[in-house]
Order: sequence, then C-alpha cells, then structure tokens
Amino acid sequence: MRDQLLAKAKRLVIKIGSSLVASRDGGLRTSHIMSITKVLAKLQADNRQIVIVSSGAIVAGIQHLQLKNYPRSIPMKQAAAAVGQSRLIRAYEKSFEKTGDKVAQILLTHEDLADRKRFLNARHTLTSLLRHRVIPIINENDSVSVDEIRFGDNDNLAGQVAHVVDADLLVIFSDVDGLFTADPRQDSSATLIPTVTKFTKSLEQSAGKSRSEESRGGMITKIQAAKHVARFGVSTLLLNGETPEILHEVLQGAPGGTLFFPHQSPLTSRKQWIAYTLRPKGQLLLDQGAVDALRQHGKSLLPSGILEVKGQFNAGDAILCLDKQGEEFAKGLVNYSAQNLQQIKGHNTQDIQKLFGSREYEEVIHRDNLVIL
Repeated sequence: MRDQLLAKAKRLVIKIGSSLVASRDGGLRTSHIMSITKVLAKLQADNRQIVIVSSGAIVAGIQHLQLKNYPRSIPMKQAAAAVGQSRLIRAYEKSFEKTGDKVAQILLTHEDLADRKRFLNARHTLTSLLRHRVIPIINENDSVSVDEIRFGDNDNLAGQVAHVVDADLLVIFSDVDGLFTADPRQDSSATLIPTVTKFTKSLEQSAGKSRSEESRGGMITKIQAAKHVARFGVSTLLLNGETPEILHEVLQGAPGGTLFFPHQSPLTSRKQWIAYTLRPKGQLLLDQGAVDALRQHGKSLLPSGILEVKGQFNAGDAILCLDKQGEEFAKGLVNYSAQNLQQIKGHNTQDIQKLFGSREYEEVIHRDNLVIL
C-alpha cells in the first residue's frame, strides 16, 4: 500500500526547512540547494509536478545584514525576511537554470487563502504554472505577515498549499529521518516509524520540540500538517533533507522516512477550506443533544442546543463548536452574529421570528457549512 501511494503521486508539494537552505553563521547553503534542486529536477523529468514551499528567508537575511544575533523584534525579523527572500529565490533560480527548469516566486499571507475568491485565484495561478512546467517556489510573506512570524510555521503553509494545488503528496524535508517512537536525540532506543495510518494523541506526544530559533515548527507542527492534509486525501512523507536523493529512492519503492496515510473519506474542497484555512472568531458551547446531532447524525446546529456564546463575531464568520467538557469537535460558518446568538441561544427555531421580527435562517450553522474535526 505504501509503495502504491508513493508511485502514483504525480503532484508533489515539497516543504524545505530553513536549516537545509541557510545557516545563521554561513548564510545560504548554495551547494545543498543545488543538491536538492537536482533531485527535484529529476522528478520533474519523470513527469511529476513539483511545488516548493521553502523557509529560510529570515536566516538568509541575518547573514547579509551582518546581524550578530537572531532578531527578537518583529520589525527586524521583517527586515531580515525582506532582504533574505530575494537572495533565497535567486539561489533557487540559479540552481534550476543549470537543470534547464523555470521557477516562479509566490509570497502568500493567510488573508490570501482565507478569502475564498483569492484562494481560487491562487489555485488557478499555480495550476497554470504547473501546466507550463514552471516550478512555483512559495514562502509566507514574512515582511508583512506579523502573525506568521510570531506564531506560524511553514509546515502549516505547506499543508495549505497542498490543498490549494490539490496535491497527491506532501513531502516535508527536515533535519530528521522521520517520526520516531521518542526523540532520538534524547533516547537512544527510539525507533523509526515507517507508516502512520491513524492520528492519535500518543502520536503527537512522541514528537520532540524544535531545537533552534530558526526552525519555528518542530516535529509537532509536521504531524499536525500531515493530519490536516490527510483529511484532504493527501499523503505526507517526512524525510531527512540532508540527503535529498533519498526522496527519489523512496518514490521508487525503497524504505525510508515516515509516510502518513490519507483519510479514507476526504472532505470536499469547500469543507477543507472551512476546517483548515479559516481562523475561528468565536466559540459555541453546546449541550449533549446538539453534540450528538452534529457528530453522529450530520444535522445542522439549531439555537436550542447552544448553552453559551463566546467571543465577538459576525454572521458568516467561522466559529468552533465545543462539547460540555470544552473540547473542540466541529467548525463552521455561523448565520448569526454573537450579539444575536446571545438573544436566541436555548430557544426553539420558531422563537427567532418572535425575537427579531423575521427569521432569515432556521439554522445557526447549516450542515453544508459545518465540519466535524
């Protein structure tokens, strides 16, 4: 099954970690970038389509600006990203020129994908590039995206890109050989896990923490990205990018890395967008009857099942649904503002018209706009 999934993967998103392309002391690792691009060019020659999500702009900028320490302030990180991104894309372009391949740079922010129209425009652009055998090189627009620098990571971005381009396989190149039973840097008895078919809490607990300031993700964000794209029907392959040639070998059936299997019943594109692209603006605490109706029977959410409304949000915003224990179990687009929901929570549907004078929606969240997480 593993070999079959890898063999039939034709559209690949390759996430390349910052430590693979740049070092704080030495700047860009141009020779290693060349090693990576040779492997990817070979895959493209084998009629596979390649999309790159590359970290490393900030670290590359640190060296060029001759900064002694990794910047702490947001403006300085943004300045380093602005300087480093141009150097990073130039290094990729020079490397791919030697293999006869063309590249395109695309910088994204979360807002580009949260807006459905812009999301679809990004999909059309990337699809056109792939159709013309151009390799897109994508990064978060760190010079303007404050939230990403402070909290985000490119593992999540790579997962979002896999959704945008409708990828078959997400490849995460890191500085580890795959997912282990424990952190191999701390536990010599740790063993490599070759395949993951189910995402559990114990699986996430086996993930180690990030080792450096430059690497903002760590193993936990890689598992989360794999979990998210699995819901899209996309497999994830975690490999050691210090030996990039292993990717070609593994795709040919050799052992190596960790393969995360996709979900058997993938979400529709719209529900993928709701579940993993939109950021929730509030929360609804539900009674057990409402939880069962949504989770077990696929029903819409009615106002009678709402116990508590948390946060400030407008109609059309994404919100999270919580059970009585406070666990998040669903996400959806709400038909009423937080202010209006405070008035109708716990009421029957027919009470809406009495309270507001009209009833535009019977459901607080329609099942077509609801995703069980």
